[in-house]
Amino acid sequence: MNNVLEYLEHSAALYPDKMAFADETTRCTYRELLEQARITGSGLAGRVQPGKPVPVLMEKSVSAVTLFMGIVYAGCFYAMLDAKQPAARLQQILKTLECDLIVSSRSYLAELGKLDFQGEAVFYEDLVQGVADETLLEGIRRQALDIDPLYGIFTSGSTGIPKGVVVSHRSVIDFMEHFTDLFGITGEDVIGNQAPFDFDVSVKDIYSTLKTGATMQIIPRRMFSFPTQLLDYLCEREVTTLIWAVSALCIITTLNGFDYKIPPKISKVLFSGEVMPIRHLNKWREIYPEALFVNLYGPTEITCNCTYYKVDRELQPGGILPIGQAFPNEKVFLLGEDNRLITEPGEKGELCVSGTCLSLGYFNNREQTAKAFVQNPLNPYYQETIYLTGDLAYYNEDRELCFASRKDFQIKHMGQRIELGEVEAGIEALQEIRRVCCIFDEAAGKITAFYEGDIEKKEIVRQLRKTLPAYMIPGAFFRVDAMPLTKNGKIDRACLKSSIEGEQNGR
Repeated sequence: MNNVLEYLEHSAALYPDKMAFADETTRCTYRELLEQARITGSGLAGRVQPGKPVPVLMEKSVSAVTLFMGIVYAGCFYAMLDAKQPAARLQQILKTLECDLIVSSRSYLAELGKLDFQGEAVFYEDLVQGVADETLLEGIRRQALDIDPLYGIFTSGSTGIPKGVVVSHRSVIDFMEHFTDLFGITGEDVIGNQAPFDFDVSVKDIYSTLKTGATMQIIPRRMFSFPTQLLDYLCEREVTTLIWAVSALCIITTLNGFDYKIPPKISKVLFSGEVMPIRHLNKWREIYPEALFVNLYGPTEITCNCTYYKVDRELQPGGILPIGQAFPNEKVFLLGEDNRLITEPGEKGELCVSGTCLSLGYFNNREQTAKAFVQNPLNPYYQETIYLTGDLAYYNEDRELCFASRKDFQIKHMGQRIELGEVEAGIEALQEIRRVCCIFDEAAGKITAFYEGDIEKKEIVRQLRKTLPAYMIPGAFFRVDAMPLTKNGKIDRACLKSSIEGEQNGR
């Protein structure tokens, strides 16, 4: 197997009339998805060369999935754009891609007009009205390699320029072969898609569906601001499987959504993106005592995830939720600052990954690729590329990997080296705290904690003195009704940091 289209073709042969994907207003069977993908692929194949990126500007929808598959049939790779992002950032992405064509929807004419794009704009509605050119598609397919890029996802870059992670067919196939088997995802499942299509969590939704012949229900973004609508949708669409960002799960428990309704068919809850607060995890496990809960870890650069932990024991708030063990066919290890292999429990090191899972690097950015994808310093004998995640981790006494913090969340304060994740864990252990995020205010030289919960600063400090040394106790506390979130569902640390700077400037 060397192309993800084999997943689609296999499922279409087995379940031609089964619903494959559905959004709020549209649905398609596997037969329809296959036919429309081949039609759109034929239309694109005459406009763009195989191996080239095709940016997509449209809402996440059944049409978007169909277009993705059409782009792959054309021998190209897709890069989803979010029209809600600033036009300047989208233009920077288009500049990086150096593409001559963009595919959009007619409903996005206004958004498309805001971009200074000099190439050809093609509309999905026109592409899907064409016909499939079987000879053309077969010729493209014969030239396909498993190392061909499948998609590009743009992450934030430290230089201010978005970095486009490019992932191959081979990496996705390698990951999906194990992912669905490990967690028992089958054709009987209905996957409730939460993630935006320009976020790699959606890769697990889409390709789990195609591989197993499952059904994917695309949940409208707005519903994650209205838990009652969200829970109604999960019930109506008979969703069984959630592969969600941590914050999406926390929205329901923070707002006591289960007091309103409990979707009855959920049997698998897989989460990633941030550290899952134990109090929220315990509430979900209380509601679904028979469900499988899995903590997933991994950056976009290594194809979705590299470690997993099936939650198999009770944890107390403030406790450490492991990230577990490596996925099959992936090597995950820890390196100290001196490139020493770390194996002893409790000792922290940078988490590094090697294997087929590694992406092809950053598109059109060899400099940043060379910094993150390096030769394994433990292997002087042959080429072995590893990815440096920038995350600190350690082994617990059970030899399970545990996330500590980002390397850039490790600070020097009052002469001590401090990991903000440890401070957050100490605050989260307090009964009244629902969620917490700590920011280091360099200008003021103090740690600032933002928290959700009904507790005053003086009481937080009083309780923290029992568990944390004085130099780790934040110097400022701000209670918030809800944490600001990025579009990918993570706590927006930049927004919190800017609020500190804004207060300082207002003095």
